[in-house]
Amino acid sequence: MERLQGLATPEPTLTPTPEPTATKPPPMPSKVDIVKLFNGINLHATVDAPPGADASTERSDPRSYIVELQLKTKTPTPNQTIEELARVSPELPNLLPGLGAMLKPETVSPLFADLYANKVRILRDKLNHLEELLSRHNFYDCQTILQLQHPQTHRKAFLLQADMDVDADGSDGDRLPSGSGVSTNFKPFTSYRWPKKSSLVNPYLEFEEQRLKRYEDEAAQKTVTPERKRDLMAGIKQVKDEIGALKKFSYLIGATDPYIVVPGVFTRAKDGPKVGDYAVVVFGKEIYPAIVGDVGPNDKVGEASLRIAKEVNNLATAYNRPVSDLKVTYLIFPGSADNPFGPPDYDKLQARCQSLVDEIGGAGVPLHHWDNIIPPLPTPTPSPTSPPPTASPTGSPTASVLPSASPAAPFAFPIASPSPSASP
Repeated sequence: MERLQGLATPEPTLTPTPEPTATKPPPMPSKVDIVKLFNGINLHATVDAPPGADASTERSDPRSYIVELQLKTKTPTPNQTIEELARVSPELPNLLPGLGAMLKPETVSPLFADLYANKVRILRDKLNHLEELLSRHNFYDCQTILQLQHPQTHRKAFLLQADMDVDADGSDGDRLPSGSGVSTNFKPFTSYRWPKKSSLVNPYLEFEEQRLKRYEDEAAQKTVTPERKRDLMAGIKQVKDEIGALKKFSYLIGATDPYIVVPGVFTRAKDGPKVGDYAVVVFGKEIYPAIVGDVGPNDKVGEASLRIAKEVNNLATAYNRPVSDLKVTYLIFPGSADNPFGPPDYDKLQARCQSLVDEIGGAGVPLHHWDNIIPPLPTPTPSPTSPPPTASPTGSPTASVLPSASPAAPFAFPIASPSPSASP
């Protein structure tokens, strides 16, 4: 229940006011452990000192005293046979007995190569900022990506084998007016959303309105610099868009709803998973029903809501991943999303995932059943009303990529052609 209490979300800061440029570089600390700058990367350092010219000449030659940095990494080969998959997930063949018949050499998705090519590109871009490099853990976070189809039913499935990080985002004033923010980087939005059903206020709306007032008050000051004013105006526009979205839509809640996260680039692939698609998460001897509920960065794979993470490992938190090894299988059913989206219905989720799993050969164990852990609202509750009128947030980085509104329907995770929402 502590996770369901309304915790204040930390305020994202705008770019600070620029300081005067220093006339010389700041002094290095007296002791610097350069190994700490490398995020999980083995460092092999050597010194090469061949004979040169006299000291005065070499001191003035910038090529005489340099550090050459080269990062070497190996891109992995994807698992593609049932034996290779079972090597890291021994129970997988028993839990999904029809999986073996779907595995063929051509089932490896081109998204696997794209994922690691993107990771390498980001390493090149970040090489001058050692503290921002992907860690070894996050570079090797995906064992395989397979695009499968059952030979008899022709049901398609998208398989990821990875670790499990935690997504604790999302808010829904209709179901949980007290809020559930549980991490310093918490966002009250998820890519999966639907029109509000009641007049209850989103618990994070007040915070956003207070943040907007602070930005507007600072922007109105005559002493603000042009650079700071530019940042403030951009921040004001973004916060206004977020306020409009919080007044109009509800979202999944990471602490209470079972959903998984996929990279945004996957949702743009022709046969890739989309927001709202049904899925199952396989770990140990359990199969957990879920949906694709949020979109993450393009260079990381393997993330589930805090609700799933706590079920897999009760020590999981927003800061503590439940599974570090690449032993989690995410099986997504492309094209299975309900339309339009709507509030979670766990019984419908259970039945829909069971039906989809049956189309690929069935499951060796009963699927996990999710209970609704959100406390009931006091009665009487406000009757459903139309969403408050707000300015259309088109053209903003946040709202331009959110799905368009459409009427809600009583489906499990019941807006057409959903697309990822950018992090506010």
